Amino acid sequence: MALAFLLGRIIVGGYFVINAWNHFTKLEGYSGYAASKGVPSPKAGVFVSGVLILLGGLGVLFGVSPTASLTLLILFLVPVSFYMHAFWKETDPNARMQAQIAFMKNIALVGALLMLYAVPLPWAYSVL
Repeated sequence: MALAFLLGRIIVGGYFVINAWNHFTKLEGYSGYAASKGVPSPKAGVFVSGVLILLGGLGVLFGVSPTASLTLLILFLVPVSFYMHAFWKETDPNARMQAQIAFMKNIALVGALLMLYAVPLPWAYSVL
């Protein structure tokens, strides 16, 4: 089971690290999208959210400060889900569907992260 947990950490942590990379390398495009959703200071918002998911993702990946890492990821996912993927506000059916998919994915990730709080510390195969 410890190896399955490690594989899951690699997948989940890696997912967030890759998305953080996208926040930094595609800052202009992500900022434009954030601006279209009415985010004040969109470039700063994208950068800060990238930092949250980078630190949280690395923490999950390496098992470093799991409680803090999970909290960082949830602090990213909850507001982003309700603010950026508010499918109930979309009038275009295709935009509504895409936003609903993103919203539901994020909420499922929050559920998975909440379950990880129940895993005894230190996590198996943690760096620290």
